[in-house]
Amino acid sequence: MEKHPHPYEDILHLPPHVSAERPHMSMRDRAAQFSAFAALVGYEDIIDETARLTTPERELDEVEKAELDRRIGILAAHLHEKPNVTIEYFVPDELKTGGAYHSKSGALVRISPVRKILTLADGTSIRFHDVVGIESELFRGEF
Repeated sequence: MEKHPHPYEDILHLPPHVSAERPHMSMRDRAAQFSAFAALVGYEDIIDETARLTTPERELDEVEKAELDRRIGILAAHLHEKPNVTIEYFVPDELKTGGAYHSKSGALVRISPVRKILTLADGTSIRFHDVVGIESELFRGEF
């Protein structure tokens, strides 16, 4: 039986071609050409958003609401002094149910009883409804 030569016998054992124009590509970069592409654009973002946790807004009881009202009254009486306060408040999440609790400190410069908003010197405005706690030197030593 006659052995037929391999059709690529003339090039089969030659060294690999090295381009004079293009730099050598690393194995990692070559592999990346054949890796799976993102068929669902944004899918990873959706998964990340679903995994992001929010905190439910807690409803204050009547005693807590009365205490906040009392403290806002004290602050209103001393507003001309621009008292320093630390306000804990709820910020609703823009995309999901719930949100997060934040704390902000600064000089209180305005209380709007009509709009029900507290305004700090840096321009931060916080709705009464979102406030869960207020601390100030004005409240220390009470009771």
